[in-house]
Amino acid sequence: MAETKGKFDFAIDRGGTFTDVFARLPDGRERVLKLLSRDPQNYKDAPTEGIRRVLEEETGQAFPRDQPVDTSLIGWIRMGTTVATNALLEREGERTALLVTLGFKDLLHIGTQARPKLFDLEVAVPEVLYEEVIEVDERVVLRQDGCQLPRNDPKRSTGDSLEVWKELDLERVEKDLKGVLSRGITSLAVLLLHSYTWSDHEKEVGTLARRLGFTQVSLSSEVMPMVRAVPRGYTVCADAYLTPKIHQYLKGFTSGFKGNLKDVDVLFMQSDGGLTPMDQFCGSRAVLSGPAGGVVGYAITSYSQMEKKPVIGFDMGGTSTDVSRYAGQYEHVFEATTAGVTLQAPQLDINTVAAGGGSRLFFRSGMFVVGPESAGAHPGPACYRKGGPLTVTDANLALGRLLPSFFPKIFGPGENEPLSLEETMKHFRQLTEEINLFLSSNQSQEVAMGFIRVANEAMCRPIRALTQAKGHDTSQHVLACFGGAGGQHACAIARALGMKTVFIHKYSGVLSAYGLALADVVEEVQEPCSLQYESLCPGVVICTFSLLKGTLILTEYMRYVLQEMIQYCSLVLLVLFSGQITTEVFLHLRYEGTDCALMVTAAGYPSNAQSCLAGDFRSAFTNYLKEFGFTIPDRPIMVDDIRVRGCGKSGIKSVYKTKMGHGQAKPVTMTRCYFEEGYLDTSVYLWEELPCGHSIQGPAIIIDKNSTILVEPCCEARLTEGGDVCMSVGSDPHCALGTELNTVQLSIFSHRFMSIAEQMGRVLQRTSISTNIKERLDFSCAVFGPDGGLVSNAPHIPVHLGAMQETVQYQIRSLGNNLKEGDVILSNHPCAGGSHLPDLTVITPVFRKGVSCPVFFVASRGHHADIGGITPGSMPPHSTSLQQEGAVFTSFKLVTGGVFQEKAVTEALMAPAQYPDCSGTRNLHDNLSDLRAQVAANQRGSQLVGELIDSYGLAVVQAYMGYIQSNAELAVRDMLKDFARRWRQQTGSLEVESEDFMDDGTPIKLRVQINEDEGSAVFDFTGTGTEVWGNCNAPRAITLSALIYCLRCMVGQDIPLNQGCLAPIRVIIPSGSILQPSQNAAVVGGNVLTSQRVVDVIFRAFEVCAASQGCMNNISFGSEKIGYYETVAGGAGAGPSWNGRSGVHSHMTNTRITDPEILEKRYPVILEQFSLRPGSGGAGKYCGGDGVMRKLLFRSKVVLSVLTERRSTRPYGLLGGEDGAAGLNLLHRVDGRVLNLGAKTSISLQPGDMFCLYTPGGGGYGREEDANGRPQTKRRRLNETFPERGSVFEYRMAQEGV
Repeated sequence: MAETKGKFDFAIDRGGTFTDVFARLPDGRERVLKLLSRDPQNYKDAPTEGIRRVLEEETGQAFPRDQPVDTSLIGWIRMGTTVATNALLEREGERTALLVTLGFKDLLHIGTQARPKLFDLEVAVPEVLYEEVIEVDERVVLRQDGCQLPRNDPKRSTGDSLEVWKELDLERVEKDLKGVLSRGITSLAVLLLHSYTWSDHEKEVGTLARRLGFTQVSLSSEVMPMVRAVPRGYTVCADAYLTPKIHQYLKGFTSGFKGNLKDVDVLFMQSDGGLTPMDQFCGSRAVLSGPAGGVVGYAITSYSQMEKKPVIGFDMGGTSTDVSRYAGQYEHVFEATTAGVTLQAPQLDINTVAAGGGSRLFFRSGMFVVGPESAGAHPGPACYRKGGPLTVTDANLALGRLLPSFFPKIFGPGENEPLSLEETMKHFRQLTEEINLFLSSNQSQEVAMGFIRVANEAMCRPIRALTQAKGHDTSQHVLACFGGAGGQHACAIARALGMKTVFIHKYSGVLSAYGLALADVVEEVQEPCSLQYESLCPGVVICTFSLLKGTLILTEYMRYVLQEMIQYCSLVLLVLFSGQITTEVFLHLRYEGTDCALMVTAAGYPSNAQSCLAGDFRSAFTNYLKEFGFTIPDRPIMVDDIRVRGCGKSGIKSVYKTKMGHGQAKPVTMTRCYFEEGYLDTSVYLWEELPCGHSIQGPAIIIDKNSTILVEPCCEARLTEGGDVCMSVGSDPHCALGTELNTVQLSIFSHRFMSIAEQMGRVLQRTSISTNIKERLDFSCAVFGPDGGLVSNAPHIPVHLGAMQETVQYQIRSLGNNLKEGDVILSNHPCAGGSHLPDLTVITPVFRKGVSCPVFFVASRGHHADIGGITPGSMPPHSTSLQQEGAVFTSFKLVTGGVFQEKAVTEALMAPAQYPDCSGTRNLHDNLSDLRAQVAANQRGSQLVGELIDSYGLAVVQAYMGYIQSNAELAVRDMLKDFARRWRQQTGSLEVESEDFMDDGTPIKLRVQINEDEGSAVFDFTGTGTEVWGNCNAPRAITLSALIYCLRCMVGQDIPLNQGCLAPIRVIIPSGSILQPSQNAAVVGGNVLTSQRVVDVIFRAFEVCAASQGCMNNISFGSEKIGYYETVAGGAGAGPSWNGRSGVHSHMTNTRITDPEILEKRYPVILEQFSLRPGSGGAGKYCGGDGVMRKLLFRSKVVLSVLTERRSTRPYGLLGGEDGAAGLNLLHRVDGRVLNLGAKTSISLQPGDMFCLYTPGGGGYGREEDANGRPQTKRRRLNETFPERGSVFEYRMAQEGV
């Protein structure tokens, strides 16, 4: 396909604002063109217009706009488009209905039950894509050997065996579908549980729906046959929602050509970086169609097969920046979220961060802040002359790095004026005056430079995270820069990351289009497997295997399956073109009993006598994991899925060469740009006039039609033979930094300290072994000052906020001079700042040569699945003393003089066995492995702190540590002053108070006295009830964590979460109360229940919002063989301008819930229902969110434990709003009895018993009679609300969802 001699070939990227066209002409020349994606006054469709212009200008023939374009001169067309992405962002897809298994109509509304933004009380979550839901009374369950319920005949399609418990009632389905059609909905998404492995019911529904007249029917079993109903459901909904819009666009596009492009090869870019025929282009694979071309473009043009130096792609646009990595293979993810919709499909790992040319600039509480808010295309930056705010683009213009004379005159209300330097400088002067009120003597240019440095550091953090997540050294990469804005920042970002080379392709301004011309045609096929890896090797008999076309009876499973899949991919590609075809096999592998599956290729691991024919996947899998210190040698390896990716090598080869130059390159003009050294004379060159081979010393600016490149001082640019710019980045002439406050450096140090905590977390996740830490990411890492005060903490798990600080400060008081270099401390005791015993905190003092005491501390806190006690999991519902909850460590030296004290810690972990009815840890191996991982994470943190001190000096680093803490303090003081002023005007008082109750009647009472002048407050919990007989006692650290969480929510903007938050606060907690119990009090319920009530009391005092469900609904069940634990969502409280969200976690927890299909696959339980609980939210002007109903049918004998609250007290409404409904725990016995279990219990269950959980709703806000209809939510583009995506974002969301 790539060779179409004598014809024009086109590669076109249709973006949201611009459409880029790359054309290869019949004589081999290349041409690029950029035009507006929408210009209805001049043309209907931008890609068609681009093709028309090239043909007309190059042939001299007329191609009238009002007539279809003659295709006789066109060889092929390749396109990438944002049509699907924009439809998703704008929620302008096709009207869609969802058909789902009975009991799960709200499954996709609830989703993972985690809220996307931890401190957003409104809980802004994108709405679902479907308009109506049809529930189908059918049910398929997985067959289990230990099931003690009556069985049906098994059905088998993969390694899973199934039973049909309820057949499909097609007559009822037909009636429901006709009703949907009558309401004008013609697109249908079908999601039936376990259809990924047995799809008969879905196929029957699909056949019926098509016969009835649905124009788009998407079946989850066809769109992506992978286990996990929620992401598969989102994916099939996206497919049904977006595919009709794509077809609509394609119909309009082809109508602009003669014969509707019948005889032209037309291919579209998919999210996975491969091209597919136009008629196979679908919604679920199209969301990254635009940016995928750019990844292919830089990968092929920047990566050297000889040097094999990995490349970071850096695509900086107007509202965001895309970051990705290429090291000889495309890095894919198989589940990622875009515009709030999680798609389960192969996608390039493109990480989008909310920092682009249009990112807005703020000065908040003494700190420079860039983004995430964006000026957008309208009004755009201030310099666009449309009344827009200051942005990164304005900062570059103010520094002389953008030259208005080289930009077209398309700005202003009439779109006929140049960029306005005057407007930009006017805004900067105003901002500089504001900044100088805080810290004087800044000039406007210094302020602009400061914002550029902060923006650069914000973009460096995701690049560090992307590389270091997989153990790669960021500095050993090439930075490949493209996109309109990236060239101005490339040198600075490369320097900050330690990179030595920046590569900017000659088509960097249109690289996504050029990448389409270089891309391969790809065909993929994927099938579920669910077998142990060993059983896939030759000679093992497997019954059946469903593969695309029917069912095959196979004897040597892997051999024939792979042959069928490879043949299918090859045949599809051969139909498209005759060229080189390669196929690659992937297995989706994980250790049995874990959730951490990896899509593994056997490239470099040839097959042997013990492996399957496609390669030695066992060695590939274990060697990959060894890099991260994580292997489980004796654990079976499971194959979840088999995937074959076929590639047809169809990319063009560029033969264009730049002419060799004689003599030096000549600048077209000189200008003055502002750098760290001040204003410097800067040469300006036109890219098209540069001869290759010559070097340009910075400072310089290189300009072409689509981008501006800044060559900074101490950097050198040269033009390669291919016409590309390659820059060598010199070291930073580091200016000595003093200990006095510099507001720019304050922001940069804040990023650096956070980056240290984040990198510690990556090491801990990579080197740990337990499911809790490695997969659920239930841990926090943090950096502390010499006084033990928190400096930075990542991630922001609410119940850990501030609690670790108490632990570190306890060790300083307790051990003092006994802390030596090489020591590491282990602690979990509540009196030493612990939250509950399974949270083990490992603390490492950081020493510096010549300083006798620690200069910093680093610590990591991880939740260990078991540390002994009276029940497995160490979270007993009926514990009455601390010893019953597991092993206790107060100031235990885990490492002494660099030696890990394995024997001593083992003895301590087994010590609970000495108490009645208690056991030592039930998983010593995982405990020891995870403790070593925590020590390794701390070692990494200590190293990074040392490197920071090496760069700036100890005095400077400690000074900025203090300034960052002061910044958080200032933000809290400002909030308290503002509240005090408003409260005094409203009531004449500077005191607030509130009270709420636990289910046992224990009061939690708060009185807050605010000093308006100082912005300080006393939080006095005097009057709170005494320590309780039970485990709802909450250590002091829990109250402090809840307080920091509330303060951050009330501040309402991103601030450093450190000890400065509590500096203006004095906390009084009566000793012996439920919030400061005695040393041996049981506390496990205080961590997960009482913490929520503390938040309720604080928010009630400040009248922030109505109460949310006020409970985490802790449910666990187990036997001698298995153990399971979950927390369940409820209703969120309403606020002064919003309805509470239904079916979501709130406040001190944000745990993701196990997917229904995973739950039923791994545990002896059937999930009968998981839906919202209508009417449980309190009424009001703004209504509280509804709780959920969750019904679990047990298939074998287990012990069920329930640890809940808000079963007798109800979540309060506020200012006239009604209370939310209380929760309810019911047990339906197999003999017909129905029992109310109460709030806290442990009970033995029989097969056939069903536990029904009804979680509390949220309180309403304001009187219902004050409501004027349903409140209207301001509609925003979802990329403004949810701008981020990619593996770095998913990792952070997973961390904040534990």
